Amino acid sequence: MAETDYYKMLGVNKSATPQEIKKAYHKLAIKYHPDKNDDKNAEEKFKEISEAYAVLSDKEKRQQYDTYGSAGFQQRYSKEDIFRNFDISDILREFGFGQNVGGAGFGRTFTSGGFTGNGFSKGGFAGSNFSSSMGKNPFEQTMGGMGGSCSRGNHNVNSTKGSDIEYEIALTLDEIINGCQKTVNINQGGNSETITVKIPKGMTTGKKIRVQGKGEPSPYGGPRGNLFIKSKPLPHPQFDIEGNDISTIKEIKLTDALLGTKVDITTPSGKEMTINIPPGTKHKAKLRLAQQGIPQMNTDGYGDLFVVIHVNIPKELDNKQKKLVEKLAETGL
Repeated sequence: MAETDYYKMLGVNKSATPQEIKKAYHKLAIKYHPDKNDDKNAEEKFKEISEAYAVLSDKEKRQQYDTYGSAGFQQRYSKEDIFRNFDISDILREFGFGQNVGGAGFGRTFTSGGFTGNGFSKGGFAGSNFSSSMGKNPFEQTMGGMGGSCSRGNHNVNSTKGSDIEYEIALTLDEIINGCQKTVNINQGGNSETITVKIPKGMTTGKKIRVQGKGEPSPYGGPRGNLFIKSKPLPHPQFDIEGNDISTIKEIKLTDALLGTKVDITTPSGKEMTINIPPGTKHKAKLRLAQQGIPQMNTDGYGDLFVVIHVNIPKELDNKQKKLVEKLAETGL
């Protein structure tokens, strides 16, 4: 998966404040907005900077991006996730792209709402979905350059989809590694509905799956919204979950740390392994077992297992041990 540097797209540092990020996007939006730029590549560039701003202007998304990097973030967030609750029409109006700006060009770029695989369909690029201006009512917009008016092309109120809902589900480490089926009870308007959902392997913290048509009903008689199931891993007594990686603690004696040893490890999937502890291993040193962590959702990859070495320093020594340590001290150890 290609690396996406949102900070570089906006020309800001990782330490940039929200105000600096907003200012940078404002400047680039004016430069690359298709109504302001005849370059055929401007529209694609505008999509990129809008995606970058959607992430970096959101505190939670920015934190996830900074924590997991580009690849890890893109595993956790789809394009739809990135643009959820991001109203680009309001933002552009704030920047001066108001009603009747740019005529047909403005209509070529924007409709109202969110983001789809082919571009903005609601609040962004929509390919062949045309409307000319961003009026306060998205269903009452004029056709730029054509005259007359319409209710967003061939759309009508009855096609408005209901709101999406999100349901957080607790998963054990075993369920995350192997996948499972879960029963979910949905309460909508006093009505309860029980559905069974298939949880894929690798559904770690923040990962979501979509159950189509199980969200809120449309207030206008349109289709229901979607249900998003979000993973909430349960604590494990032996392993800590960090994305697709797992860590565990292994205690060894002081002499084993000095001289080296071998220890047995049971991986989260139940595999027995023997690992070498090299001489001179320090307290809290990490040993990596590649591809022994959690499966990566919808791919063939795996995370890693990290064994954190804890050197057990005795609080008290018997006489024999004390004399031996004193002799070691005389050697300069």
